[in-house]
Amino acid sequence: CQFLFLKLSGSLFFCFAETLMDTKWATTELAWTSHPETGWEEVSGYDDAMNPIRTYQVCNVRELNQNNWLRSDFIPRKDVLRVYVEMKFTVRDCNSIPNIPGSCKETFNLFYYESDSDSATSTSPFWMENPYVKVDTVAPDESFSMLESGRVNTKIRSFGPVSKAGFYLAFQDLGACMSLISVRVFYKKCSTTIANFAVFPETATGAEATSLVIAPGTCVPNALEVSVPLKLYCNGDGEWMVPVGSCTCMAGFEPAVKDTQCQACSPGTFKSKQGEGFCSPCPPNSRTSSGAASICSCRTGYYRADNDSPDSGCTTMPSAPRSVISSVNETSLVLEWSEPRDQGGREDLLYNVICKKCLPERGTCTRCDDNVDISPRHLGLTERHVTVRNLQAHTQYSFEIQAVNGVSNKNPYAPQFASVNITTNQAGEFSDFFRFKVTKKILSWLPPEKPNGIILDYEIKYHEKVRASVTQRSSARIEGLKPGTPYVVQVRARTVAGYGRYSTDADKTLQEQLPLIVGSLTAGLVFIIVVVVIAIVCLRKQRNGSESEYTEKLQQYITPGMKVYIDPFTYEDPNEAIREFAKEIDVSCVKIEEVIGAGEFGEVCRGRLKLPGRREIIVAIKTLKAGYTERQRRDFLSEASIMGQFDHPNIIRLEGVVTKSRPVMIVTEFMENGALDSFLRLNDGQFTVIQLVGMLRGIAAGMKYLSDMNYVHRDLAARNILVNSNLVCKVSDFGLSRFLEDDPTDPTYTSSLGGKIPIRWTAPEAIAYRKFTSASDVWSYGIVMWEVMSYGERPYWDMSNQDVINAVEQDYRLPPPMDCPTALHQLMLDCWVKERNLRPKFSQIVNTLDKLIRNAASLKVVTSTHSGASQPLLDRCVPDYTTFTTVGDWLDAIKMSRYRDNFLNAGFASFDLVAQMTAEDLLRIGVTLAGHQKKILGSIQDMRLQMNQTLPVQV
Repeated sequence: CQFLFLKLSGSLFFCFAETLMDTKWATTELAWTSHPETGWEEVSGYDDAMNPIRTYQVCNVRELNQNNWLRSDFIPRKDVLRVYVEMKFTVRDCNSIPNIPGSCKETFNLFYYESDSDSATSTSPFWMENPYVKVDTVAPDESFSMLESGRVNTKIRSFGPVSKAGFYLAFQDLGACMSLISVRVFYKKCSTTIANFAVFPETATGAEATSLVIAPGTCVPNALEVSVPLKLYCNGDGEWMVPVGSCTCMAGFEPAVKDTQCQACSPGTFKSKQGEGFCSPCPPNSRTSSGAASICSCRTGYYRADNDSPDSGCTTMPSAPRSVISSVNETSLVLEWSEPRDQGGREDLLYNVICKKCLPERGTCTRCDDNVDISPRHLGLTERHVTVRNLQAHTQYSFEIQAVNGVSNKNPYAPQFASVNITTNQAGEFSDFFRFKVTKKILSWLPPEKPNGIILDYEIKYHEKVRASVTQRSSARIEGLKPGTPYVVQVRARTVAGYGRYSTDADKTLQEQLPLIVGSLTAGLVFIIVVVVIAIVCLRKQRNGSESEYTEKLQQYITPGMKVYIDPFTYEDPNEAIREFAKEIDVSCVKIEEVIGAGEFGEVCRGRLKLPGRREIIVAIKTLKAGYTERQRRDFLSEASIMGQFDHPNIIRLEGVVTKSRPVMIVTEFMENGALDSFLRLNDGQFTVIQLVGMLRGIAAGMKYLSDMNYVHRDLAARNILVNSNLVCKVSDFGLSRFLEDDPTDPTYTSSLGGKIPIRWTAPEAIAYRKFTSASDVWSYGIVMWEVMSYGERPYWDMSNQDVINAVEQDYRLPPPMDCPTALHQLMLDCWVKERNLRPKFSQIVNTLDKLIRNAASLKVVTSTHSGASQPLLDRCVPDYTTFTTVGDWLDAIKMSRYRDNFLNAGFASFDLVAQMTAEDLLRIGVTLAGHQKKILGSIQDMRLQMNQTLPVQV
């Protein structure tokens, strides 16, 4: 391969040219075919570097009417669309040759001939311009005479599109004296590249030199889309054009390796948002110990407020306010204080003032009632002073001044505060509280010396003295308690300032009953555990017994001669099912030639199988990747255990398995045309209706065979139908029938209900209730019919899986594809009947298709694409373009808003220009899906009718 480096948008691009043939490196005779034999002659020579080369020369200039042809060997196409030919040659100047007739030429012609096989002979195809296709008449830049050395000319010509398996090159000489030194055949491609953090795959150039081939992009790992669609254009010279759409690194990842990768932030750094920025060190008082962090967690005791950004540092609560000053005036109070010493690292500092009314004799304080007025307010203060009014006279109050900020509500502990105790209109104290006398059982005492107001009443408290004990520890032993007797236990603490309040009463009787309660609960728990253990043991014994009975190898038959499918997973030893249903092949009989794809478990290859006593055949080989688990090996080989039970011309045939060597392989017959969906898309519009119905008939026959064996496929779709060189369709891919995987990664199989289900192909009862039967396979067959008649279009187009489920539930059914016979669409609708028992059986479907094939006239009645019960869900009403302000609004209305940028970037910004568009215009601006082209062109046709125009639209 040759390549060229280009610099585009900060990324490195590669332009590749891959060689299909080059005579420069030939070491033996080329032995190309020439006509007549007296024309072109193969000779040996040397190039400028004195390397031996094989060349062809001709010089019959003295003879009139020369027509000398030279044809190359067969050159495989390798799926390219445009081919380039580089020719190095020398031509002698006719004027330097004496005594020659006027027919001397200094040019030659280049032709090519396409073929699906290497079938050309010395007489076929005929040596003339038709069937050969002329590329160009090639003339030299310089010719030479006998007095000077030959001057080598280099010319490059291209041709396309080519569509068959390969081609021949042909060179026609009409009377020149020349030497064809070397011929190199190559094609151009754009190599895999990364731009805007998106990966674009290797892409071959288009069929024309001016073609632009769209390569879809996918974001590099750990990157997310910023704008869509992600695509890059590969031009005819194998060069990438400017990319459309972009990705950026997700949160926790930063650009690396010249903006081609997104690497994780290292421990101690973070990146909070998606974008082009780089990771930053953790903000103050936060940390992260792992990589790819999008946020740094706060250290213990530090927090972020709800409105703090992840980039901000963590903060803590403020300390208590300082220097509280109170000023009492009868029943009013003024409080002032200073700000805390530590504000917690924040600026949003606020204050709360909590008022409590205290009763000293009871030792309790409660919140003040609503009559107390705190001005300007009691919560969320920005000032450091308040005025309190409407306090009760002769009452003790306690005020707490709290300092709070934006993270105080995150802290599990109460805010720190400063407190002050005050008493309004405080009364005087007794000078000698214990001075009293008793006269005739009358207790009397002297009033206070300074009453500080009128005494309203007195409260007397007396009770019999009870025994108390003192301890210096926080626990004490109490002995001599009587069982069943309630006790009141109170505890109070004493400091240098005196005694505190007694604790809340505690009932000792309840505490003594606790051990009994706990013991009862423990005994009950033990009983439950014993019952559960016994149940598990019994279930295991029952399960083992039933499995052993179920896995007995009994060949069952519904009727004599009708074999019933046996699930290989019912075998206790899965290897036993492999030995019974799949033939073991010696690895020496298998030869892998080429990797043609990738499967769920490993690579899919093309190869050859040569069994003793049988001719060699081409086969497909599925391999199990290295490092597999035993479960992966079992699941991989289970498909062979299933296929090995089938023998039908429309079911893929199992040749055998290789299990006794590495890699483990499943060998099946080779289907030359691959999967049906891609084969149809590649040959859009190339088959007759009878051919398509014949394909459908083969699929139905294969499914009838499976249904008769009581086998349910569960994943019938065009992608799982293989096509051979004779257009015979065969049912394959029996993977989903094994089990339903959880957590699928393929969006084709994603279900909102969980599990692995191909929503677009699955019957409603199978989606909702997992009821997979032959009737649900019939529903899937109806979708396959629609795929075939639409040449591989995606069912339900770009609707989401959930939208498909909702639409089908509302009785929406797919409309007939373009040019679809009415009888076939009616058969599709029969397959899509909601009541599964009313759907046709596969035997009935086969009979119906046989009748249609025998009566070809019935296939000429075509259903209009604008009719049917499904119109409302497909927006079949014709929108009035005059009601839309912009082209983008019109695209929104027809559900094609994804192409807004395509239209605007290409200059189609007005309805007058849009009305002139053709299918080629849509393809040029990037509308490549056939269904989308039809929908847009149909709407353009409606627009033209509204404009009273009659310009043709190519649909």
